[in-house]
Amino acid sequence: MALTSIILVAGEGTRLRPLTYTLPKPLIPIMGKPLVVRLIEGLRDVGLSSFYVVVGHLGFLFRQLLGDGSGLNVSIKYVEQRERLGIAHAIHRAIEEGANGQLVVHLGDNYFGEGINSFIREFMEGDYDVFIVLTRHKDPTRFGNAIISDGKVVKLIEKPREVPPNSYVVTGIYMFKDSRDVERAFKTLKPSARGEYEITDLIQWFINNGHRVGYAITNSWWKDMGTHQDILDLLYLMLDEIKSRIEGEVRGEVNGRVIIEKGAVVEGFVHGPAYIGKGSVIGRETVIEHYVDVETNASINGGSVSRSIVLDNARLELGRARIIDSIIGPNSRIRLTNGISRLIIGEGNVIESM
Repeated sequence: MALTSIILVAGEGTRLRPLTYTLPKPLIPIMGKPLVVRLIEGLRDVGLSSFYVVVGHLGFLFRQLLGDGSGLNVSIKYVEQRERLGIAHAIHRAIEEGANGQLVVHLGDNYFGEGINSFIREFMEGDYDVFIVLTRHKDPTRFGNAIISDGKVVKLIEKPREVPPNSYVVTGIYMFKDSRDVERAFKTLKPSARGEYEITDLIQWFINNGHRVGYAITNSWWKDMGTHQDILDLLYLMLDEIKSRIEGEVRGEVNGRVIIEKGAVVEGFVHGPAYIGKGSVIGRETVIEHYVDVETNASINGGSVSRSIVLDNARLELGRARIIDSIIGPNSRIRLTNGISRLIIGEGNVIESM
């Protein structure tokens, strides 16, 4: 039976405001490609072709970008989740709209350092009813936790106040053998204290009713883009893995592993790892320090930038200023003269020092 993928992107990303007022976090580009596109491509490359994308907040932007999926050689259908009623409810909505059989559910703001091919293979070969991917995390109270005993998942707890022993964080991939069982489980659920139908409660139904719940522990890094720092951390991890590729014009100096896309112009200095997107211009007096992502058609003149993301069409006039640990929203305008600044700004902002 063919696998169907459900991508969940209906969240509002409140912890990422002001950026997410106009740009849902799965659409934030890193190194030239929105995260949701990377997810779909990764699933496509391991054989999945049918996708249900559950949208809510600014859902029309996903339709504009992804269309019917033909540009990515997949089929995409859209499902509305008008109220934020949790992950289990979002899966239920996709099943209501036609997602059936074996399901691979992926949160649209999660990213894994390793491919998911091995996870899907373990799910299929193990003939599990449910399969989840686990990891360790420095703050497990932010996530659902799975308690493991004698090599089995025995209990799931959503955002525990205290970390249970023998527990792992549940990441954003869930696989189900039969969508009909998922619906049976969902019909038994009640909203949690925060008013959501929790994925941990859904999977707990399978455990309580004697179904086979398998798991894998990821061998690489995993990022959930819940905060601004999470986005920057994801950038650093991804830049650590790049190989140099220079297709743009270099009139200045480039050191280390750097990607310079076609149409970009570097007149200043770029120290890798770094990414310079299509059509972007790095001015003569500008220093791009390590771990910087400059997206499409941006320009930076003067100053220096370190450990930051500069999104599409931003314009930075920095004089002798230095920007660090920042996310600069698309179409923003920044004019500084000196000093060190950390900026987290949304789309179309204007910042000027007097």
